[in-house]
Amino acid sequence: MRDPSLDDLDLDLVAALQRAPRAPINVLADVLGSSASTIGRRLHRLQAEHLLRVVGQVDWAVFSDANPRHVWLRTDPGRSVGVAQRLAERPETQLVALTSGEADVYCVVHPTGRDQVRDLLTRVIPSVEGVRSTQSDLVLRPVTRADAWTLDRLSGRQTADLARYGHVTAAAAPADPAEPPSAHERAAARLLYRDARIGSGELARELGVSQSTAYRVAQSVLERGVIRPRVEVEPPLLGMRLEVILSLTTHPGAITHVADQLARHPSARYVSVVAGAGSVIHHGVFRDEAALEGFLSADLAALPGVTGLRVSIMLDVLRRYWIKRTGVRLGAAGIPFPGATVAMEEAEGA
Repeated sequence: MRDPSLDDLDLDLVAALQRAPRAPINVLADVLGSSASTIGRRLHRLQAEHLLRVVGQVDWAVFSDANPRHVWLRTDPGRSVGVAQRLAERPETQLVALTSGEADVYCVVHPTGRDQVRDLLTRVIPSVEGVRSTQSDLVLRPVTRADAWTLDRLSGRQTADLARYGHVTAAAAPADPAEPPSAHERAAARLLYRDARIGSGELARELGVSQSTAYRVAQSVLERGVIRPRVEVEPPLLGMRLEVILSLTTHPGAITHVADQLARHPSARYVSVVAGAGSVIHHGVFRDEAALEGFLSADLAALPGVTGLRVSIMLDVLRRYWIKRTGVRLGAAGIPFPGATVAMEEAEGA
C-alpha cells in the first residue's frame, strides 16, 4: 500500500467534498480545474486505501430520546489502551481516544434511550477493567458539528460554485424529531449513512422503488436534516497534527456567546453547550503546538466570560463517528445505524 500522504490536488478534492459531499465528479472536476477522469481516479484511490469516506451524519434527536454524553476516564497505570479498546467495541460509543491531560481516555457515547443512561454511566462504563474513575457531561445543544469543518483551501468563486450542491454550514437546521421519518425514509437514511454519495439508481434498487421515488425520498431526508453528508478523513492526513478537547467553564450569562464564538473559529470540529464540570466543549484541530498556543493565549483569552479551562490532548483515535481507525486509515463501522436498531428493523420489514 502506497504512502498515504496527500498532494495539493488531493487536499483540494477533500476541501471540495467537505463543501459539497454529494457533488457529481464532473462538477468537482470543473471547480478544481481538472478532468473528470483524474478526479474520479483520485477519489477512488482515497476510498480504496481507506483514507476517506463520505458518510451520512445522523441527527441523533430523530432516533433517540437521550442526548449524547462526553465521558472522561482515569485509568489504572498501563491500562488506558485496553480500556479504550473495550469502549470502542460498545455500540453506544461514537468516539473514543487516548488522551493526555485531565483524562487518560475520552469518549462520546450516544445512549439509545433515556432508560439506558443510568446503567451505562453508573455500571457499564465504570466496570470496564482498568477504569479508576469517570466524569461525564451531558450535551444540551450542539453548536457546530464535524460536517461543518472544512479545509481553508478553496477560493470564494470555487466555494460559490459548490454551494448549490450542498454547502454545509454550522447554522444548518437540525431535523424536527416531532416529524418521524417514514419507513422508506428510514431505509434510505440507513443507506446514506453508509455511503452519502449513493446515487438514485442504486438507492432505487436497494429500496425496491422507482428511481424518481428514490430521488424524492433521499432529498426529503437530506433537506430535513435527518442525514447530513460528511467527509470522514483523519485530521493528521490533512496536516492537522494536533487534536484537542477543551472543556471550558464560563459565567452563566456568557455560555451562549462563548459557544457561538468558538464555533466560528477555524479550528472548531465540534462545539457544544454541556451540563457537567464544564459549560462548553470545544473539539479543535491545529497544525502544531504553536497554533494551539496562539489559540489559547490570544483567541481564547479575548473571549469575555471564560473562567476556567481543562485541556486534553488526543494521542490516538480508536473510533470516530462509529468508524474504527488505525492511524489515518478508516476501518469498519461499529454498528449498522447508530441509535436506530429498532427503527431500521421496522423499515426492513415494511
